[in-house]
Amino acid sequence: MTDALVLSRLNKTFGTKAAVSDLDLTVRSGELYALLGPNGAGKTTTLRMVAGLLSPTSGSISVFGVDALKDPADAKAMIAWAPDEPMLYDRLNPMEYLEFVAGLWGVDGKTARARAEELLKWLGLWEERTQRCEGFSRGMKQKTALAGALIHEPRLLMLDEPLTGLDAAMARQVKDVLQEKVSQGATVILTTHILEVAERMADRIGIIQHGKLRAEGSLEELRALAGGGRETLEDLFLQLTGEAAQP
Repeated sequence: MTDALVLSRLNKTFGTKAAVSDLDLTVRSGELYALLGPNGAGKTTTLRMVAGLLSPTSGSISVFGVDALKDPADAKAMIAWAPDEPMLYDRLNPMEYLEFVAGLWGVDGKTARARAEELLKWLGLWEERTQRCEGFSRGMKQKTALAGALIHEPRLLMLDEPLTGLDAAMARQVKDVLQEKVSQGATVILTTHILEVAERMADRIGIIQHGKLRAEGSLEELRALAGGGRETLEDLFLQLTGEAAQP
């Protein structure tokens, strides 16, 4: 089976500062992969390059076998990107927004309306479908943006801090949706500072620091790297990144 994402010697510099440095990373098809790291580690920069929003300084990006740098349109058609700050058209309501986004992807009107209805009900936004997004809470905007990311049924879904600003009930809805998408064959990459979420949900975890992959594997594999104990992911993260508080 073709891997969902393969990054090879990926680099991104801003001036003289290296945000991503010779990053090699492979995400398997059909898995939920958590990309973790301290602030400024290069997580968002990496995902923005995969989404085509930033050009790499050097290196290669392959999405389901498609060279994303040589054939960006074909690669982008398989990808959805949801940033940590929801980007919506405030004057539109959720149904209008989803139909608009679907149109950008070339989804026909009948299919778009059916998918929009399914997603809004799935994410608990159906009752608000005719309300303008400008009046929504952060959590409701986050869920509307997620629906927009899913409307064209991407094979690779990338989410940057998708649970930020969500209450417990909303966060549970989003987690259920992501796990359902993975069970249907989609691949999900997420970043999160809520390490318990990664510990419970991720098939594999990658820890990035200073633009390089420091460690990768399942929770058990990461524990083996750290000496084979029963540490939590938080303990492992602090140990592997050297960010544990000093006495």
